[in-house]
Amino acid sequence: MGTPVVGVLLAAGRGRRFDPLGQRNKLLQALPEAGGEPVVALSARKLLSVVDTVIAVVPPDDGGVGALLSALGCEVSVCADADSGMAASLVHAIRHSLPHDPAAWLVALGDMPRVAPATLRLLADALAAGAPIAAPVMDGRRGNPVGFGRVHLDALLALKGEQGARRLLHTFPVSELAVQDPGIFKDIDTPADL
Repeated sequence: MGTPVVGVLLAAGRGRRFDPLGQRNKLLQALPEAGGEPVVALSARKLLSVVDTVIAVVPPDDGGVGALLSALGCEVSVCADADSGMAASLVHAIRHSLPHDPAAWLVALGDMPRVAPATLRLLADALAAGAPIAAPVMDGRRGNPVGFGRVHLDALLALKGEQGARRLLHTFPVSELAVQDPGIFKDIDTPADL
């Protein structure tokens, strides 16, 4: 195996709930608690702090998201069919990561910048130790990000639609890692979430 855990940053969504007209990319909005750093930059920096390689998936015409993520050190890949659903972006990222020969993937969302680095580290360590699927849990609820071991490569590559990998979480055993991190539930869906 080459890389123990590759980070995947899904940053190809259109954010229609944030701005139905599509004029403001939620991933590029400033986060007050991060000194005005853009949402997706904070998400990326946290992921880069725990894994050596991050594959960031962006859509065509991303408004500058890809350039920002590339400058931070992510490997950026454009997913031409990103609008067909989250699964397309995830499958795209997994395929793009294969030259790194990863043992596992830690799949983070570009619009979830408030996940604690300690949570990311816990997940990455569980995956590196062989957990087939790892997910953070707080107060009995599963959150994001979620990680998948190489044993699920074929199932990941077969995903389709908007559900992403949720079906795998219902089909296979999941190592649930207890955290005290409300960030695992907090995504940026509306301007009020900033």
